[in-house]
Amino acid sequence: MTDRLKLIALDADDLAVISAHVQDARVQAADIIWRQAEKRLVIGMNRLDWDQALHGESEPRRLLAALRFDRVLACKSRRIEVDAPDTVLELIGIEFHAGAEPPGGSALLLFSHGGALRLDVECLECELTDLGEDDLGTSDIDGGPPLTR
Repeated sequence: MTDRLKLIALDADDLAVISAHVQDARVQAADIIWRQAEKRLVIGMNRLDWDQALHGESEPRRLLAALRFDRVLACKSRRIEVDAPDTVLELIGIEFHAGAEPPGGSALLLFSHGGALRLDVECLECELTDLGEDDLGTSDIDGGPPLTR
């Protein structure tokens, strides 16, 4: 892989771009890391390379990536089994809803089967960084093994 994607979102429009890149990403519950003392949430994921797919490549490629939110005041989950770390979730998209006191608000990560994470943030600071190609065989789109190396 020559070009590694690195995107930063500081507003809802920026976050919509990141959301498009992480659509259909696979996330293992164990790879959702909430660091409350640091006001940070980090999610390891296996995402589709949408740029490569849109350029007509015949075989979809998956990339290992990290999604990070900073300045997170609270993290709440719905229908995500934190006691089952091997559960694989499919990320549908990310939304930002402004709060009563800008620039604060909530980032909502929506997963298949009704799963969701709501992050209450001081302000929106999100970063998506590609870590490399998935060369360990975890890219089987029809249900590959867990994402953790």
